[in-house]
Amino acid sequence: MDKTFQNLEKTLRLHARGLRIPAGSAEVFIAETLKSVEASLHGKSIITEQDLKRLVIKELKKYHKDFAYVYANCDIII
Repeated sequence: MDKTFQNLEKTLRLHARGLRIPAGSAEVFIAETLKSVEASLHGKSIITEQDLKRLVIKELKKYHKDFAYVYANCDIII
């Protein structure tokens, strides 16, 4: 996993902790999200930050809507 995904994982863990999502659930949500995002981006030569954020939000919504909302709006509400 490259540095971008490591930073993303760290950020997601902080948000999960802030939402008081149980650690086991948070790990599953984050792992599945990162796996899906990485698979979606595989083979693409140019990836913008907006592309990455949009995919992460889309995947997080499948597992925890509040988690996706906080990640999407972290620069705005925090």
